Amino acid sequence: MLSLSPVTFLTIRKQYDFRTIEIGRWVTPAERDRAAVNFHRALGDLMATLQGPETLISLRGHLGLQYGIGGRPGVAAHYIPASRQLALAKNAGAGSLAHEWFHALDHYLADKAFKKPGGMAFASSCWLNNQSGVPHPINSLLNEGFKAILLDETGNQPSSLFQCSKRADQKLGVLYYARPEEVCARAFEAFVEDTGPHNAFLVRGTRFSEEAKAGLYPQGEERQRINQAFREYFSTLGAALNAGSRD
Repeated sequence: MLSLSPVTFLTIRKQYDFRTIEIGRWVTPAERDRAAVNFHRALGDLMATLQGPETLISLRGHLGLQYGIGGRPGVAAHYIPASRQLALAKNAGAGSLAHEWFHALDHYLADKAFKKPGGMAFASSCWLNNQSGVPHPINSLLNEGFKAILLDETGNQPSSLFQCSKRADQKLGVLYYARPEEVCARAFEAFVEDTGPHNAFLVRGTRFSEEAKAGLYPQGEERQRINQAFREYFSTLGAALNAGSRD
């Protein structure tokens, strides 16, 4: 009887062509091996949801992964624009992968969809700031997605999602939830949870969490409209990338 080789982070790096994968020094071999399996399943589910090839997940090899390195108390995961790395905490990162991956995509697309965005810019912020765009049919679909997330159905007023995010910031005395890159990442989480296979390591909490009850994730018709915009964007992007990989 043949035995399948165990999934490791090396397996993941080779399959998706991540630039680097770094593991924290305090991660035990058992924790590392469990995390590798969780990452592998979650990334496979994300790829299936987005209908794209492996190179989409690694952003054409530009994205690096970190697991159990550094971090701050209370922060389960974060994306590091300066080094283009997605980092998950050892004991608290489950459910954050989709959110942080969208931050990486949003950052990666800034100079693909907009002219002279700046090295740390996100495409969502460029769109909200009316920066000059790079004409392309796929970029047009991306812009329609940002419009569905950040504006209401008329396209003239802030969306309910944005307004709820702004109120949350006012209550806490911060500027976080209403930042366009954060609003869009949470909208992407909802899309993944609604569209893809159930995977709590990839995403969770967009429907029944306290944040969802506070309106920090899209609801009702707005959620359906955003999901449709994401479906159109990613199906078109995935088809283009898949066609390119066969050439």
